[in-house]
Amino acid sequence: MYPTVAEVLALPVLRQGHPHVVAGAAGLDAAVRWAHVGEVADIAHLLRGGELVLTTGVALPDDGAALAAYIGDLAGVGAAGLVIELVRHWSEKLPPALVEAADRHDLPLVTLSRETRYVAVTEAVNGMIVDAQVAELRAAERVHETFTALTVAGAEPRVVLGEVARITGQPVVLETLDHEVLAYDAAGTDPGELLTGWPARSRAIQVGERTGYHAGAGWLVTVVGARGHDWARLVVVCAEAPPHRHRVVAERAASALAVHRLVAKDSDGLERQAHRAVLTELLCSPTPSAELLARASALAVPLTGRRLVGLAIRPRIPATARAALSTPPVLRELAEAAALSARRAKVAVLVGTDDVAVRALIALSPEANAEAVVRRLATDVHEARSSAPAVIAAGTTVSAPADARRTLVEAAHVAAAALREGREDDEDTARPVHRLADVRLRGLLHLLAGDERVTAFAARELGPLLQRDAAAGSRLVQALRHYCAHGGNKSAAAAAAHTSRTAYYQQLARIEQVLGVRLEDPESMLSLHVALLAHDITRDVTQPSDEDSPGRGTQ
Repeated sequence: MYPTVAEVLALPVLRQGHPHVVAGAAGLDAAVRWAHVGEVADIAHLLRGGELVLTTGVALPDDGAALAAYIGDLAGVGAAGLVIELVRHWSEKLPPALVEAADRHDLPLVTLSRETRYVAVTEAVNGMIVDAQVAELRAAERVHETFTALTVAGAEPRVVLGEVARITGQPVVLETLDHEVLAYDAAGTDPGELLTGWPARSRAIQVGERTGYHAGAGWLVTVVGARGHDWARLVVVCAEAPPHRHRVVAERAASALAVHRLVAKDSDGLERQAHRAVLTELLCSPTPSAELLARASALAVPLTGRRLVGLAIRPRIPATARAALSTPPVLRELAEAAALSARRAKVAVLVGTDDVAVRALIALSPEANAEAVVRRLATDVHEARSSAPAVIAAGTTVSAPADARRTLVEAAHVAAAALREGREDDEDTARPVHRLADVRLRGLLHLLAGDERVTAFAARELGPLLQRDAAAGSRLVQALRHYCAHGGNKSAAAAAAHTSRTAYYQQLARIEQVLGVRLEDPESMLSLHVALLAHDITRDVTQPSDEDSPGRGTQ
């Protein structure tokens, strides 16, 4: 907001006096709060700091000790500098004691070799300062209006950080108090360079106040949250000491972020959102970029040089509880249980939610026992007693970030297959983690769910039966499911279908007639069972619905 001594010396009104810096050049960056003419030797007690003192020197003594004391007094009150006209008292050069004292205190000492109208100097300097103050006030008003609008609108953190980066022109990072990056805006710089090694770098930076500048790191840091309930830090990365307006921007942004957290308390937290964004990009990127790896590392989950295991957690909501429970809150509850378990075990893990499941990617050291870690996390989630029991599946352990997608996708397929097996809650607990080998044929078909040949096979085997049910309102497909699920035991299938044996046998005969097969033929039953599984899995992948919720019996 205030001009520096160097900027003031560049004004035309001073340039006409041929200014020459004879001492204290290290202080030329000092801010000038006011220009003040003073022709008395004991002027220091009249100053408040930041003044550029202008004098002809007529009232200054020639005694070296007195001159040194004069300079010491000016430096003591924080004067920005001293300008002396070499016309009336000293005509060629200043006394050595004056120069040496100014150098010792880093107080800029400037001589003017020509007579200068100090009234014009004060008008120019003070006008410059007032103009800067007015511009600063207008900028502050614009900042106030911008962040008030963002606060009222409940703007997302990425929008708030985008405004901070736009106004300051500097990169900005929102981190947890544990120094994990929740969101950032690189302001056009390299995100990888911004985020690399972030947690370790951030832990070393403490400013000791709610908003402060750490000159060594070049960070403007402000705490986010109400006093006693702080939850994050906002960091504006600026190599030079920021102007006051940047502090205002950081503090207003922190307020907007705190309000957003209160308003959005029923949605995923910022940490879950940050984790979900990285997981989503890992699923969409065959080869993770350097920026993505840096973002994961900034969340305290390094992926390079680690063993990676994908997890999928799906709630098993009984049909009787579906009206009382909605999926998003249950998923958030399971996600927090998984994250809490990982923190207790001191395991690095990304945890996020999608529409139907919690996804997680565990990053372990090469020496860690992956099986033991996965089992411990799964057991903790099962014991968390959430609103609904859960099916937990794990993918194959991989050792490269490029394979993270494979283990995540595999875990999702296994969880979906295990979910449809219709196990009771105690059986889920007895087998805390499902693997591909546990879901057997159903797992294989889940992995092949996107294959057009599997879809065509199911349509070819079941097409006439599906059409018959649709046209006549019959339930022949459901009768076939019971028959296959009970291995061709007609009596058991009829009981499961809650149908008399006579009526059920008639349904089986109708199925044979429509499909033109003999159900007692083992190959026919096997083919139809596989077709039913493939049909259901394909439908679930393309048209997820409540029927995919846990609680459905074996098909």
